Formats: sequence, C-alpha cells, structure tokens
Amino acid sequence: MGESMNLMNITQTHYIVLSVLLFCIGAAGVLIRRNAIVIFLCVEIMLNAVNIALVAFSRGLDQNRGEVFVFFVIAVAAAESAIGLSLLILLFRQKKTLDVDEINSLKGNL
Repeated sequence: MGESMNLMNITQTHYIVLSVLLFCIGAAGVLIRRNAIVIFLCVEIMLNAVNIALVAFSRGLDQNRGEVFVFFVIAVAAAESAIGLSLLILLFRQKKTLDVDEINSLKGNL
C-alpha cells in the first residue's frame, strides 16, 4: 500500500476527443438511420457532445462563459425534446409509421 497509484490525468484533450466521438456517432446516426425517434435521439447526442466541448474549453480557459452557455443549450434542448416528441406522436397517429422515407406530409400537393 506504500506505492502510490499511477493514475492517468484527464486533460482537456480527453474531453475534446470524447466530444468529437459523440458528435460523430450522433451525425452518423442522423445520416444512416430512418426511424424518426432514433434520428431525434442522435440529435440529442450531438447537443450533449457540444455541451461537453463547451465545458472543457470553459474550464481550460478558466472562465464561466461556456458553462453558462451550456445551461441555455440544455434549456433549449429540453424545449426541443418536448415539442419534438409531441410532433412525432402526432405524426405517428396520422401516418402509423415513423420511417422518414414514408413521411412526406411537408411536401406540397403537386
């Protein structure tokens, strides 16, 4: 027990790499998946990745601006989640599907 444990220090670079990986996973999900709920969740993953980057840069620069901005992003994401899920429920009730290829209600009647 006299030996000190060699713990790896978590630096700002680690947080940025995590943020980039999460953002890429979210972007791939938005581009590849066809289910509207999965696409919606991937957008939320992308927003959380941006929040991690904002907090990492804020702590790296010893300023609170990024952390304050994260609270606004979280508030907007919460409102977006409530409205987005309600719209998805409404679309599902009308179309009986959440496949984005089959939902064409925003197209005109041409």
